[in-house]
Amino acid sequence: MNILYYLKHYPLSWLCIIVIWILCFCNMPETPLDDVDYIDKWTHIAMYAGTCSVIWIEYLRCHEGLNRRKLLLWAVIAPIVMSGVIEILQATCTGGRRNGDWLDFAANTIGVGLAVLVGLLAARCFAKR
Repeated sequence: MNILYYLKHYPLSWLCIIVIWILCFCNMPETPLDDVDYIDKWTHIAMYAGTCSVIWIEYLRCHEGLNRRKLLLWAVIAPIVMSGVIEILQATCTGGRRNGDWLDFAANTIGVGLAVLVGLLAARCFAKR
């Protein structure tokens, strides 16, 4: 596995993944949006839908055709596993600063599912070219 290859071909994907890890472990300031019902869950859906959509699009940009096995692993399973690991780490390693929430995990999984729809639409557009 050549890490430089992946950094070169998937720079935005890596940036999104790093941002997710940072945001999930830093203290979040109070905002007026905190009054919006389920804003945290909507944020999780948006983060994972956005990140996984970027993974799909960068994959399609770099490769001819769809390798469904690779996409299933790197654009679906890996982000869901990462989400679960983050929630477990938040629950056990932050000294109470952050808490792991299985509803966050569910929201992340919904985001990944939405990204699959975006990815399939993008694949159709790339195939027409």
